[in-house]
Amino acid sequence: MIKRFRTQIYLGLLLLVPLIQATTPIVAQQPQRERRVTAAGVATPTPTPAPTIVPFETPQASPTPTPDVVQTRTAATTRTLTELQTRISQVLSKPEFAPATIGVKVTSLQTGRVLFEENANKLLRPASNMKLYTVAAGLDRLSPDFRFVTSVYAPAKPDGNGVIKGDLTIFGRGDPSIAARFNSGNYLKGIDDLAARIAAAGVKRVEGDLVGDETYFTGPQYGSGWEWEDLQWYYGAEVSALTVNDNALDLFVKPGIQVGAPALITTGPPDPLLKIVNRVVTGARGTKRELNAYRALAGDQLEITGSIALDDKGYTGGLGISRPALLFAYLLRASLSQHGVTVKGITRTIDARPAAGFVLQPLNTPVVNPGSTRIEIASMQSVPFSVIAAHTLKPSQNLYTEIILRTLGTVAPPAVNTPNIDRTSESDGLEVVKTFLREAGINPSSLVLSDGSGLSRNDMITAEATIQLLTYMHRHRYASVFREALPIAGVDGTLRTRFKGTPAENNLRAKTGTLSSANSLSGYVRDAAGEELAFSIMVNNYPQDADVRATCIEPIAVLLASFAGKSE
Repeated sequence: MIKRFRTQIYLGLLLLVPLIQATTPIVAQQPQRERRVTAAGVATPTPTPAPTIVPFETPQASPTPTPDVVQTRTAATTRTLTELQTRISQVLSKPEFAPATIGVKVTSLQTGRVLFEENANKLLRPASNMKLYTVAAGLDRLSPDFRFVTSVYAPAKPDGNGVIKGDLTIFGRGDPSIAARFNSGNYLKGIDDLAARIAAAGVKRVEGDLVGDETYFTGPQYGSGWEWEDLQWYYGAEVSALTVNDNALDLFVKPGIQVGAPALITTGPPDPLLKIVNRVVTGARGTKRELNAYRALAGDQLEITGSIALDDKGYTGGLGISRPALLFAYLLRASLSQHGVTVKGITRTIDARPAAGFVLQPLNTPVVNPGSTRIEIASMQSVPFSVIAAHTLKPSQNLYTEIILRTLGTVAPPAVNTPNIDRTSESDGLEVVKTFLREAGINPSSLVLSDGSGLSRNDMITAEATIQLLTYMHRHRYASVFREALPIAGVDGTLRTRFKGTPAENNLRAKTGTLSSANSLSGYVRDAAGEELAFSIMVNNYPQDADVRATCIEPIAVLLASFAGKSE
């Protein structure tokens, strides 16, 4: 937990733009499509903002979100394969699923026999089940012990007085663990650790600029096929080789001191680059919370409109930030000051988008200005990839998956004939994933891979391919790491509140997936006879008011956990 005095220090150092607490009436909504903040926000019981480690996935587009806790009745034990198949077919034949497309496949990992399948070769949107493919390829190619490295470069080591005569460049390689999630909720510890290393290298003064270099990844800062209205939220955060706090901010909205007063709006951590236009007023006790937020693409102004009741405990949400590498550099500059290091020049970045006339370097080559030299004076390593894999799959973290994809394309770019100008870290990463899938016995030409996380609506996979992947990873040299990274039913991650009181609780390990009109669950479960099963359930194009989790996916999963027969 960050103490209040620490936050105030940073506020002063960064010369934050004050929050604009407008007292004007609520204005008409912008003509652009806005994302409505519902009353499902998390209350903040303490006055000091605390980081929100968001455990859920991309929200449903329906006006009434699926409840966080779904009560799934324990299914009666089935003792024959025929009975199990009949029960699953009954679930799938419900009238509300008539317009939907459902792909299901279940196999025994011991015998290889198929227990059930329907539409297993139909291409369907996987949502976050896509993360299974990216993380599996990451484990295979990078190993569980791989660590992301952030380097600090200078023209030369500091002189006898601790002076760097030139720029101090922070060269990022995608480390996602410089974040509150990995530091007991402390927004700034990762930044502080890097600043401490720079000070320990003898640096006391930088005559040049503080430069955040994010050129390790090439290409756009968003995943292919992402929709613009996702991009202002935490789950559509910009992808950068220099990442801080999931490239997102926690947004806190609390009522003012009296009815009609402006609401109190803060962010964690403070962002000196963001201007907040506060058009939220405090409403009467018991009134419904109505909040709307809008930030233009790549914009640095967030406008929040609406009302919040005087007795409301407060709303917490996650916002994506613009230019995360620059925020990284600003936060680091403040921390360096606290460590006795001053920077004379400005704070700036070198991004991954080439200027006119720029010649693309090989994807795994740090960019250095012609005729210049740089030496590494400090560095910092991430936690092992096995830990990052769990922090990716369990909470369904989109940014981390996209970082893994781009790292695959940068560390070991594939041998392709595509012209350099058409290649990006993302496209090369997808080629690495496809090569891995071929080795796993999966034909990637029958799939459509657009991004790494599944946020793209263009991704298309089959239940058959997912079962092949799960079977391959069950026998993989890193099988235990892959399995342990998956959410556990009723215990953690996106399954922490699901399957309570059923045979699947603390048994089933699976990846969830949620988009508007796409819901999925794929993973492993041990049945009542002790046989381990791999399963994939994907539901697409269902009516907006259908709760497919409670009425389709979870009943099937519980039936599998309750099966007491034999697959042979």
